Amino acid sequence: MQVKIEKLVYGGDGLAREGETALFVPFVVPGEEIEVEITGRKKKLVRGQINRLLKSAPERIAPACPHFGVCGGCNYQHISYEAQLAYKEQILRETLRRIGRIDWTGPIAIHRSPSWEYRNRAQWTVRANEARSSRQNASTASVGYFRSHSSELCPVRTCLIISPRLLSVFQALRDTFSTGALPNAIRGIEAFADASDAEVLMNVACSSFPRAPEALLQKIQQIVPSAKSILLQDAAGSRMSLLGPGFLNYEVLQKKFRVGHLSFFQVNRFLIEEMASTVCNLAGHGELAFDLYAGVGLFARFLSNNFIETIAVEDNVAAARDLETVAAAGSHSITVHNKPAGSFLADWHRKRSARVPDVIVADPPRAGLETEAVHPIMAVASRKLVYVSCDPSTLARDLAKLCSSAYTLRELHLFDMFPQAYHIESIAFLERAR
Repeated sequence: MQVKIEKLVYGGDGLAREGETALFVPFVVPGEEIEVEITGRKKKLVRGQINRLLKSAPERIAPACPHFGVCGGCNYQHISYEAQLAYKEQILRETLRRIGRIDWTGPIAIHRSPSWEYRNRAQWTVRANEARSSRQNASTASVGYFRSHSSELCPVRTCLIISPRLLSVFQALRDTFSTGALPNAIRGIEAFADASDAEVLMNVACSSFPRAPEALLQKIQQIVPSAKSILLQDAAGSRMSLLGPGFLNYEVLQKKFRVGHLSFFQVNRFLIEEMASTVCNLAGHGELAFDLYAGVGLFARFLSNNFIETIAVEDNVAAARDLETVAAAGSHSITVHNKPAGSFLADWHRKRSARVPDVIVADPPRAGLETEAVHPIMAVASRKLVYVSCDPSTLARDLAKLCSSAYTLRELHLFDMFPQAYHIESIAFLERAR
């Protein structure tokens, strides 16, 4: 059938209509007319792919990566970067309106990123190759990403969105796996590069734990000399072996943060400093600040410059351990609580004499604020709330609750942490309704 693309939706697809049925098609641009091939139906939702482009949009450009359209790592390489930013802004506004009933007509501050080589973290899938003859080495493997909308491997030769150091690591691993010099028990590799793009931290996951883990770790370090620390683990994460200190130091605004193998850190190496500064500027100054879902302490460390006391709350044990090193190194007071945000807030609110924080900073995962945290946040009644979101849908859901009676949305920022991809990172600044 022939359809016209109405708009882009969160998730990377374009939306068209087949009567009352919504049709979702990847790698399109709003305004384009296409001949579409249906690939799947589910009730009133239909998926398709371009069979023929009948009318191209002016925002369409030639993708830079030879794997684009097959590899699932990027969604928007066919769209000019300026248009990507405009579409993401539209999606953020529409999502707040549709899910949260928040009609934000004010400006959205756009924080743009260099379009390429921005990622400091990459995850690669490894799959064994089938032997085509008795002479071929059956232990060779291919490395890459998942195919678009699939769990099948897409072997790649290059990746334009990862840092130069990560690309060199990937190419060394790809070449080694192609010779059979690494075991097929390796199923996935994650690499994280420091701020100078010089040293890397590596997580290596195996289908079964190797008999000689130390020998395998040594071999990987020979292949990747820039690897400062390598963690080897089985699929269940029940058995592990470590080579190196177990962490990497990442410098932000002349402050060092310890990032361990199982800790989270922002992935856009060009926007980390700007994001930290924006959060702290919105938070302002005062007596007491809460940093919920604090991770390794990126925001807490800088909040401690502006507040007499900062309380950082992190549920993940590994990240909390890294956070404690940040707290110990700071010249100001940072107290660490290793517990869920909702549990901490409920305990704090139960203390009748508990002080009211001047600001709460919350940086939850994609699932948004845990149910147990929303009402305690409103009950604690801080004057300001800075919500760092990596998913507009859960942001809209949480803002609907927070703004129903307790808070008013004052500012909205869009950080383009993921150029070429559909992901949207945003910061919402709220003030207590009076």
